[in-house]
Amino acid sequence: MAKTDFKDYYSILGLTKSASAEEIKKAYRKLARKYHPDMKPGDRKAEARFKEVNEAYEVLSDSEKRQKYDQFGQYWKQVGSSGSGWPGGNSGRNVDFSEFDFSQYASFEDFINALLGRGGNPGSSNSGRRKNNSYKTNTSWPDGFNNGYYNPSSFNNPNWATSLNLEAEITLTFAEAFRGTQKRIGSGEVSIPPGVKSGSKIRVKGKGKLDQYTQQKGDLYLKVEIQSHSFYQFEGDNLLCEVPITPDEAVLGTSIKVPTPDGMVNVNIPAGIRSGQSLRLRGKGWPKPKSEERTDQLVRIIITAPKNISSLERECYEKITANRTFDPRSHLKNVSL
Repeated sequence: MAKTDFKDYYSILGLTKSASAEEIKKAYRKLARKYHPDMKPGDRKAEARFKEVNEAYEVLSDSEKRQKYDQFGQYWKQVGSSGSGWPGGNSGRNVDFSEFDFSQYASFEDFINALLGRGGNPGSSNSGRRKNNSYKTNTSWPDGFNNGYYNPSSFNNPNWATSLNLEAEITLTFAEAFRGTQKRIGSGEVSIPPGVKSGSKIRVKGKGKLDQYTQQKGDLYLKVEIQSHSFYQFEGDNLLCEVPITPDEAVLGTSIKVPTPDGMVNVNIPAGIRSGQSLRLRGKGWPKPKSEERTDQLVRIIITAPKNISSLERECYEKITANRTFDPRSHLKNVSL
């Protein structure tokens, strides 16, 4: 780091070297809030200032780092805590350089680079410079900060904006999801709108995590799961149900009562209906989100043969068999490989 690149961390925070730890913390919070990206969105100068404030606080809030910074200035980072790389292994303290010939180095920085074995040739002022200026990063950021560490990529990272949000699952009965309901979440009530489905997400504003610096809260997203129903199920956006009819009803046709979310309705079964065929009840299905309209209810007909029949019923079926003219398998005679 050249001398012109040296950053006075005390000056950045508006403090002097005699500042206490509490004064450093107070100054940092004030400046971090002032230049926080939420307070100045899109302001590149504020972003740069925000980086400097976080960098300064990272050093001055750590007693060991601060001591090294106060003692060694711009070269404090080169001083290893274990003394590695320094003559005598004493972390650079009380090292006597009075007899050392610095003439072979273009700058004291080159001497530091050579001393730490970072490569380059003596006399080259760029021999040990870092190729990239970087900041210690931390991507977890549960509240936008992490012990004063700053992530410069966060401004262009959409995950930063959502890091204050929470997600939870909520299970509803079919009736609750159909009609809408009120659910207690934590200390408050949440309104569940009619027509939500499994996988839907409900946004509850201001119920996420708190950013201690901006005092802003993220949102809570409730992921909906609907309990299975004994009669209804979904087919796409429509409701589907299965209704059994007898063989004679299928042959002759009939009118039956079918349950819907609004109650029982009459449904005409046409003569000769096939098992598995569906009839459509328009507007009797699931509520459409943000609409007064509803989807359709599909009634799938299942022709069900009785297992236990009376003697008279058996006699009637035998007469039908003896006099039947319809052969449902006649087309199979011509099937071959």
